Amino acid sequence: MASYSANNRSISLPSRSHPATEKIEEEFNKFKAWEFSASPTAEAVYNGLLSLGEVHRYMSDLLNLPLTLQALSKCQDKKWVDEILDKFMRFLDICEATRELVSQFKENVKDVQSLLRRRKGDLSITNYTSFRKKMKKDAKNLVTILKKMEHEEVVAVMEADQLVSAVIRVPREVSTMGISVFQNVLVFLSAPVSKPISKWSLVSRLVNKGDQDNVNEIESADVALNSLFKYGSNEVEKIQFVQSKVENLEAHFECIEDGMDNIFRWLIRSRSTLLNVVSCQ
Repeated sequence: MASYSANNRSISLPSRSHPATEKIEEEFNKFKAWEFSASPTAEAVYNGLLSLGEVHRYMSDLLNLPLTLQALSKCQDKKWVDEILDKFMRFLDICEATRELVSQFKENVKDVQSLLRRRKGDLSITNYTSFRKKMKKDAKNLVTILKKMEHEEVVAVMEADQLVSAVIRVPREVSTMGISVFQNVLVFLSAPVSKPISKWSLVSRLVNKGDQDNVNEIESADVALNSLFKYGSNEVEKIQFVQSKVENLEAHFECIEDGMDNIFRWLIRSRSTLLNVVSCQ
């Protein structure tokens, strides 16, 4: 899992610019303090999306300030804007692909819920398991793209004005933060596809322990689902146990989907704001 690469840097925006600068620094510092897990939880994923959305909002406020626009209009070199516009465009593509995975997974979870309610005959979760494998593969491919973006060189900008130099660093820091947040989402989606465990007592202990140790909720639901459908059980208590895990998973994905939708809208607005910066130069 990649960590936020600006650990030892500060935006240090001039205090005269706007209160939004303080909010930006606050969000960046908060994000730097987070510890990324090799198996992130849904809550960690959602909190990352919320924080990224807030940073985009504050960045938009900063870039739309008359003082900022006036300062940037004097900056002759606009290659940095083209660099960020390109990166945000690729973020939009990744965001859209990730949103599609989240949406399709939600549909598969609903199908599983329907199976659990009917619970008769030789029902299986073959479709769910097949999609889980596809989602894991697609998510890993998107992570590879993000890792390439992470190591791209940035355009050198020779700028003496303190405000302009500081403002230019903001969208770059937002991009760096975006890479980490999206990687966190995709690592969550690419959780290993769990194999069935025969003993229900072991399933219960594993799932409960997983909740305590902040194990990925997808893995937690997988363990219970695979064991139930592989070895079967007509006991109401066990079926309800699995249903609770699946319902919990769907609720988490509702939140993640909302978070992804919010980021998608802010990416569009941020690109529009940066295009406005170009038009003012």
